[in-house]
Amino acid sequence: MSNDTWTRLYEVVEDRRAHPQEGSYTCYLFDKGLDKICKKVGEESAETIIAAKNGVREETVGEICDLIYHLTVLMADQGIPLSDVLAELDRRSQKIGNLKQFHVSDHES
Repeated sequence: MSNDTWTRLYEVVEDRRAHPQEGSYTCYLFDKGLDKICKKVGEESAETIIAAKNGVREETVGEICDLIYHLTVLMADQGIPLSDVLAELDRRSQKIGNLKQFHVSDHES
């Protein structure tokens, strides 16, 4: 996904938040609040993992898109601008040798 695509998605999500439209799933999520949005992020994360483990590429791509969409709704709900996330991704991509310290449980899985 290009930054332009994610920018357009974020703009649509923000527009739905500012100008609710009847029948909009995005508006439904905002109306239900943070608990519902977080629940959907969790569900889509699990579905992405399952699709990947099943090895079905098209399904995995679809689930990743669902996850990105719900994460974008979460960002908007929390007042996190897309520019902040993109800047952090850019900052992280500049690192060399950024292996993190793992917990013991990370090594066991």
